[in-house]
Amino acid sequence: MPTQASVRRRTFGVADRGILHSLAVQIFIGTAVLMVATIAQMGLIYGIDHKLTTLHKITLALILIFGTLTLVLHDERFIKWKPTVLYAAMAIGLGVAVWVYKKNFLKAMLGSQLTLPEAVWMRLNVIWIAYSFFMAAINGYVAAYFSTEAWVNFKIWGYVFPLAFLVGQGFYISRYLTDDEPAKASEP
Repeated sequence: MPTQASVRRRTFGVADRGILHSLAVQIFIGTAVLMVATIAQMGLIYGIDHKLTTLHKITLALILIFGTLTLVLHDERFIKWKPTVLYAAMAIGLGVAVWVYKKNFLKAMLGSQLTLPEAVWMRLNVIWIAYSFFMAAINGYVAAYFSTEAWVNFKIWGYVFPLAFLVGQGFYISRYLTDDEPAKASEP
């Protein structure tokens, strides 16, 4: 029969009065899987493109730092706050780039694939800043004031926000796209 100490070691130290908290264990296992999957994903991207974008590097670093803190300290709060830090960093980075350095990162990343008026690129950048701050705030609120189970449910059902944002952005951009470019590309 396993002792409480051996159960605690096998379950990342999550045991309370001999009762195994499966959600907490799942968070720790999920965190470890997320870390390994992210490393594999970044390795694959690097293998294909021979480079990682700044956003890839930031995402990898945050997942590894917050994931390690979660696992080592046996505290799921770190992994719950990772999206808040990522979204806030993205909003601040986009804002500083456009308003301090006068560079539009969205245009720099997507300008070779989309031809849009300068004013549209600027509006898209501001929209991304606002969206990133919104996502940082809502994740921070749920992480701070709700249980881990509620946060997991929010992360599952909260994907309606990015989906609605991307669909809305697609409709907005579509008004400014022309059919001339694909026709030019297909001409001999």
